[in-house]
Amino acid sequence: MFGRLGAPEIILILVVVVLVFGSKKLPDMARSLGKSARILKSEAKAMRSEGQNNASAPADPPADAQTPRTIKAAPGDTTSRPVNEPGDRTTQH
Repeated sequence: MFGRLGAPEIILILVVVVLVFGSKKLPDMARSLGKSARILKSEAKAMRSEGQNNASAPADPPADAQTPRTIKAAPGDTTSRPVNEPGDRTTQH
């Protein structure tokens, strides 16, 4: 029923995509898709390494640990923010 896609069919599909989404939006969509793929890849890698570290790491960190945990939004993001956990003794005003 459906045959292989040849060059004319692929060109027709690309023309339809450009007409539907517009040529100005396509680079933004591709950039957004790339960022999403990088974030997904880094999160999957972090989950795998976290699973391996949990098997060999102690259950509780030492009580005298003073470094706050931080969250990074994306692999290329240079900003980070501290995480306020319920057990934190530090308060920010």
